[in-house]
Amino acid sequence: MKIVIAVDGSKHTQKAMDYLARHRASFVDGHELVVVHVCSGIPNHAARHVGREVLEGYYAEENSKVVGPVKDGLAARGITGYALEQRHGNAAEEILKVATKVNAELIVMGTHGHGIFGRALMGSVTTKVIAETDISVLLVQ
Repeated sequence: MKIVIAVDGSKHTQKAMDYLARHRASFVDGHELVVVHVCSGIPNHAARHVGREVLEGYYAEENSKVVGPVKDGLAARGITGYALEQRHGNAAEEILKVATKVNAELIVMGTHGHGIFGRALMGSVTTKVIAETDISVLLVQ
């Protein structure tokens, strides 16, 4: 099974990684794991005023702030065999693009849990991913 785990470096990402590690027979061992991180995209009207090198440098720096600790966290949990996708733009859209590209059967996400009345326990990225895919989504709170 191909599994996509969306990471943002938050404590919710840590909980999702913990869950995968605790249930590694179901979600890690013998499965293909794809870790995806999406940093916010620079709006086009602003991006066209900076050079491509500056823009790529910005995205690389922003990704490294999250991806480095996530790699360390996965290694500490004994999870080493995975592919990494680093994207920029709208988080939900990019997560869905990666999931479609790799033919994922499951998307794993940590959820912020904003309260009963706040987006029904899910953040806007989670809500959009669930609303726009037929792929199963596992939320870890």
